[in-house]
Amino acid sequence: MKKLVLVIALFCFGIVVSNAQNKPERQFNKNNIEALKVAYITRQLNLTPEEAQKFWPVHNIYFEELKKARRENLDNELVFEEKALNVRKKYNADFRKILMSDERVNKMYKLEKDFNNELRKELMNRRMNNLKKGNGQTPLNNNN
Repeated sequence: MKKLVLVIALFCFGIVVSNAQNKPERQFNKNNIEALKVAYITRQLNLTPEEAQKFWPVHNIYFEELKKARRENLDNELVFEEKALNVRKKYNADFRKILMSDERVNKMYKLEKDFNNELRKELMNRRMNNLKKGNGQTPLNNNN
């Protein structure tokens, strides 16, 4: 009986491992992206554990306000940019207290843009690759 359970467990494990290997591209999801962003910014800013403990709660509130501004102004980019600037100004002093310099605060804003740009590029590349694999059409020659 123990051998049978062991064989079944090994068989199930083999199926799980083989399925994981059949998916070379890791799927993006909100949690993966957030974890990548936290790791990227933490590493690039060289945040100490104490700084990170103070920084991320403030950043999360800041980011929620940016998302709210985006949701409220989907059709008006100029208004969104103005509100986003106001949110950045509002949190600038809080970030400066944690990061201890204007240079690091500015670097944080730049890192966010860089991360978002790289994420967009990666998603676009994956979409293009999936389109080429799936039906041979790209967004430029898609007749839909």
